Amino acid sequence: MVNTDQQDGIRIPPEYHLSLLGGFSLSRSGHRIDLPFSVQRLIAFLALHPRELVRTYVAGSLWPESTQPRAEASLRSTLWRMRTPCSQLVMSTNTHMRLAESLTVDVYLVSDLVRRLMDPSGSFTQAESDPGDLTQELLPDWTADDWIFVERERLRQLCLHGLEAMSRRLLDQGRFGEAVEAGLAAVRAEPLRESAHRVLISIYLTEGNASEALRQYDWYRRLLRSELGLDPSPQVTELVRDMG
Repeated sequence: MVNTDQQDGIRIPPEYHLSLLGGFSLSRSGHRIDLPFSVQRLIAFLALHPRELVRTYVAGSLWPESTQPRAEASLRSTLWRMRTPCSQLVMSTNTHMRLAESLTVDVYLVSDLVRRLMDPSGSFTQAESDPGDLTQELLPDWTADDWIFVERERLRQLCLHGLEAMSRRLLDQGRFGEAVEAGLAAVRAEPLRESAHRVLISIYLTEGNASEALRQYDWYRRLLRSELGLDPSPQVTELVRDMG
């Protein structure tokens, strides 16, 4: 059990932060905590399933090739390994377990940002206009677990929508350069995504750069034809119809 600080007789939980974007990192009050990989997997799995889970489900998901008794034994062993460095982070009973609510997780922060970006009435600050926050891959070095691929794709799609929403919000504020940067980030993340190109073309047109808009459309048209043998949809073609 990790000790808690004391202040005026009140128990104050230590400040833990979990990073899953770009790689796994757990820190307490700014100091990194080194953990066995089995513990990292358990913490990451619970973080990406933020609700109370049945222990047998957790064990079966993390050790799918083992028998259920063996998987549950592996889970008990993993919990024992995390007793000293961070046992406070996992709330566990004989039947259920979940991650402690006091832990901050970068994936949660990114998801919250995207939700606010996609809500026209949602708050959006200058400090949150960096598209790089929405371009990091979830645990890129982890390739052996099927549940990681599912969560990675879910987050990737969410962030693509977030980048497009960020572009539109910045465009509405007249911040053309930042809007273009966010639009280009969306295009880099998924070059064949038409909605990202459509947003970017709209930004160029709004700021009066017709040549940039046409160049973007032509690049997308050639890429789409080369990769899929398709033409852009009428919606994006209409944007530059009278420019060619």
